[in-house]
Amino acid sequence: MRRLVAIPSLKGCLPLLSLLAAMGSAPALAQDVTPPGYKLAPLTAVTPATPAKQLFGRKTTPANLGLNSIGFYAKGCLSNGVELPANGPTWQVMRPSRDRAWGNPVMIRFIQKLANQAPRVAGWPGILIGDIAQPRGGPMITGHASHQVGLDADIWLTPMPDHTLSRQERETMSAVMMVRSDRLDVSRAWTPGQMAIIKAAAQDPQVERIFANAAIKKALCRDAGADRAWLSKVRPIYGHDYHFHVRILCPANSPTCKPQTPPGPGDGCGKELDYWFSDAVLHPKLNPNPPPPHQMVMAELPPACRQVLAAP
Repeated sequence: MRRLVAIPSLKGCLPLLSLLAAMGSAPALAQDVTPPGYKLAPLTAVTPATPAKQLFGRKTTPANLGLNSIGFYAKGCLSNGVELPANGPTWQVMRPSRDRAWGNPVMIRFIQKLANQAPRVAGWPGILIGDIAQPRGGPMITGHASHQVGLDADIWLTPMPDHTLSRQERETMSAVMMVRSDRLDVSRAWTPGQMAIIKAAAQDPQVERIFANAAIKKALCRDAGADRAWLSKVRPIYGHDYHFHVRILCPANSPTCKPQTPPGPGDGCGKELDYWFSDAVLHPKLNPNPPPPHQMVMAELPPACRQVLAAP
């Protein structure tokens, strides 16, 4: 089986980064479709049009600067982040070849705290952790419009097994689908344990939002009972039927982090949820000639991200 091969930093190209100063556009949208063993192609030159993901995706160490989550969740970078250990008493990191288990220390501590709650609230041995961020954050080579500042994390809805997974199992094991094929409700794999993990995350005051498939939100709305305040943080989104995405608030250690507008009032279980089950959403008309996805360049990121990229 092939593994992700990280190409060394392009030190000779770093002076050209000063040229990346005059372009702007909207952030790209992407699903995480990174295949196991994904290998980066060689990059021979850097220009103002070079996608930022090609630069950040090749960094294998954190920036040796002061700690900071810089910019917005979908347009920023991470300075002096830390890596979540691959194994903990109640967690295991999946897809280690991607090297995406880095985050702001506040996020790393949150994951460990949530993992330690899993046996008590869900009866699980622990949780499986997907992507957090790259060593220096920034746009990823594949997948994810966000996960750029070390404050987003994907948590599988498959319980952690009661044994340590092998490296090969972590690269190839599939998460369990939690949504029916008609997309109208959760599948038979859904249990109270999945709801308990999401609820525990949402009730944490550090959590800003949780993203999950609309069918999962529907199940949460149906089964929440009288305690519904936490539901407002859970927002429906495309995909996210194997895992849920946790986003935490900008922490005090990151003064240049750009916060997101807080979710609106209410539990989000009314007409706004009905939209996600409309025919237009469930059976969209596909454009036979879609435009190419936008490739974010360095000039679209906060200026401090150039220092993060160039740092030792």
